[in-house]
Amino acid sequence: MKDLINSIENLKNSEISEVIQSRIQEFSQIKKKSIKEIFVELCFCIMTANCGAEKCIEIHDLIGNEFLNLSEEDLVSKFKEYGYRFPNVRANYIVNARDFKERLNEILFSSEDRIALRDSLVKAIKGLGYKESSHFLRNIGFTDYAIIDFHIVDLLQKYGLIEKPKTMTKSKYHEIEEVLMKLGQKLGLNMAELDLYLWYLETGKILK
Repeated sequence: MKDLINSIENLKNSEISEVIQSRIQEFSQIKKKSIKEIFVELCFCIMTANCGAEKCIEIHDLIGNEFLNLSEEDLVSKFKEYGYRFPNVRANYIVNARDFKERLNEILFSSEDRIALRDSLVKAIKGLGYKESSHFLRNIGFTDYAIIDFHIVDLLQKYGLIEKPKTMTKSKYHEIEEVLMKLGQKLGLNMAELDLYLWYLETGKILK
């Protein structure tokens, strides 16, 4: 853990720190926006499962507010036109998620318990697992979530903090979160900040 802490401390003292704080500030503003804008961000997080983040950002920007009203058939067509990997199933998830759009505010502020809040999203919205729900919550300004994707898993394994799981079960996700929380405490970083530092270490990029 010491080597990883040193690597992140070096980044905290570099220009990357300013970029990360700017991105965290951007996230914090989304939670204050309209439920329509929050829902559009939810659509992005539904899209990202097993898909490259940069391609998803590109397609998400192209579709924009049309996520709110395109028919499932038209959304499938847009996804195919833009080269999205899972056009049919994700279009179905997004259209079905609209049934919960007006309940999103209620769900998002239903509990101060981070685990219960995420569980509520996973239960309510088809297409959101623990990773995608954590991604959504982080992207709209909840700072106590990190996205445990293969980049983060590979990095933590490389530094000897975890063994790479064969499958990402609920209990394994919680177990890795505990490792990240301890790491964050040692560095004086919340989970959202730590996530961006780790992602930068592994990929050399800061996305969303």
